[in-house]
Amino acid sequence: MQRTSEPAPAGQPVPSPSTRRGPALRSRTFRCMGTVISLALPDNGAPRTVPVLEGATAAVERVFTELDAMFSLYRPDSEACRASGDMTLRDASSAFRARFADATGWRLLTEGFFTPERPDGVLDLSGIIKGHAIGQAAAALDAAGVEDWCLNAGADVLVGGSPVPGSGTPWLAGIVDPLDRASLLSAFPLGGGGRFEALATSGTSERGDHIWRAGLGRTEFRRTEFRQASVVAPDIVTADVLATAIVAGGRAMVDWATDSWDVEVLAVLGNGELLATPGFSAARGA
Repeated sequence: MQRTSEPAPAGQPVPSPSTRRGPALRSRTFRCMGTVISLALPDNGAPRTVPVLEGATAAVERVFTELDAMFSLYRPDSEACRASGDMTLRDASSAFRARFADATGWRLLTEGFFTPERPDGVLDLSGIIKGHAIGQAAAALDAAGVEDWCLNAGADVLVGGSPVPGSGTPWLAGIVDPLDRASLLSAFPLGGGGRFEALATSGTSERGDHIWRAGLGRTEFRRTEFRQASVVAPDIVTADVLATAIVAGGRAMVDWATDSWDVEVLAVLGNGELLATPGFSAARGA
């Protein structure tokens, strides 16, 4: 996989309003799981910034590559492909069974608005694996002693620390307008206090109607009232799953998500109208 170097990751983070030009960042990107993964670290001009970034990116890439090799349905040799054929779950690895258990648990928690089965009946864990990979990559960064970072995998963002180390300054994650891909709907502050914080976005503006839900003994594609949903949560899997479930379930799932989890939600209706929880309303008004 080829990596590229950029002064800052495309689309996010956006410059902090508390600084004129935004914090100085360095980033590396690579492709995996059908998307671009970007890792950004603060750049304070220290000689070790680049080697630390290179080592951190290599650790993140290993996590994604290993999980892609196991769970991709586009690799004939993957365990996921074998599981969709003759292999039973009893014969699957413990890692595969654990992710299956996670996915089916989320199906129950979201009343079927998130499901691991595609309309054709094939088991597809991709809806949970990218978030799991981001979380595992964060653990790898923590183990390597990297405290301040922003990881973006196809509009799913997890941050640690601050873009200005030791300052408490949050990262600002930009959310693209699905009706105008050149514009941002909001820039939401993430992290800044030494804790992990995540933002995930799901929608139909780029891939069309690819969201499905299970119910009444069948799984089907369905058009929904939302073009896009963004969810902020303490962990990336919760944010990612609920963003998908909200697009699938509409207003009922927004109510269920905000009543049941400590999350912030920004949802875009088909006509461009926005539904926002207080945290997002404050961010948009800042």
